[in-house]
Amino acid sequence: MFRHSRALASGLLVLTLLATTACSGAEGGDSGVAGNDEPDKVTYLTAFGASGRDAFAFVAKEKGFFREAGIDAEIELGQASGENVKALVGGRAQFVNIDLIGAWILAGTNAEYKDQFRAIAAVHQQTLVAILALEGGGITSPKDLAGKRIGAATSSVNQLLFPAYAQLAGVDAAGVKWVNAAPAQVPALLASGQVDAVSTFLIGRAGIEKAAGKKTVLLPYNDYLPDLFGNGILASDRVIKDDPELCKRFREALMKGLRYTIDHPDEAAQILFKAQPAANVDAAKAEITSMTPYVAPAAGAPLGAMDEQRVTSALAVIHDLGLVKEALAPQAVVDFNLTPKA
Repeated sequence: MFRHSRALASGLLVLTLLATTACSGAEGGDSGVAGNDEPDKVTYLTAFGASGRDAFAFVAKEKGFFREAGIDAEIELGQASGENVKALVGGRAQFVNIDLIGAWILAGTNAEYKDQFRAIAAVHQQTLVAILALEGGGITSPKDLAGKRIGAATSSVNQLLFPAYAQLAGVDAAGVKWVNAAPAQVPALLASGQVDAVSTFLIGRAGIEKAAGKKTVLLPYNDYLPDLFGNGILASDRVIKDDPELCKRFREALMKGLRYTIDHPDEAAQILFKAQPAANVDAAKAEITSMTPYVAPAAGAPLGAMDEQRVTSALAVIHDLGLVKEALAPQAVVDFNLTPKA
């Protein structure tokens, strides 16, 4: 399915013959399509349907960043952590946006997922998972969740991480009843009173409040789990081994889309709506604006960078809390040769 990276000699010959052709020399191997070569075709899954947090992929396509990188990217709507991992391991997608901690928990608890994928960039440098309840509904702190119904996307990181959150927050996790739904249906569960709270990303608060017509109480997981990453980009190990340069070009194009998105939230929301008419422009803009503080790495590192020490710390947290059966090595879940460098 994939072409191997273009040979340097061939690239130089094309540049010599076509002096007017400009090529990008950005870190990560960005390059245009040479001569009559066809672009590399890949399938990418969003993290969670079509929302503001996923707008940057549609921006990368609309603004031509994929095309400039010699890539023809088909963007499909993802369905949370468990389903996206299945698609990646099963070969239906080559790249996915996914909550990194959820993916690592799955890799550490399911033998069929071990050594099947690695991260090539972080989108959010901190977990954005949270629980939201309507004001006046009797939930103002984590301990109020005991015996309550919580709605969440099926197979999502929200449920995977909850036992650790509950343990640290002093909640009886066994007393909580989970109500599963498709990602797009989660806000409606709360608005219609089918659940007492929902677990989703904290940046989705504005959309949930609009759907419910009420203000919400926010209970972020990062109050108790501050060392965890949020969403990131995973590539299948097969693609990493077969064509690492493709992974670099894809990652670089996506990070250009992410930078453009946080710099131009209004335009990014409109681009998302153009590609996915079911998306709400105002809610998308609110999500983009809300997630911006969580996107930039520490110490001025480029977007997408992943510090090995932080990865080690995050893996230690999920192991110490009993969320994985065995400790995972940082190199087993992140390809530091492919992540952006300072």
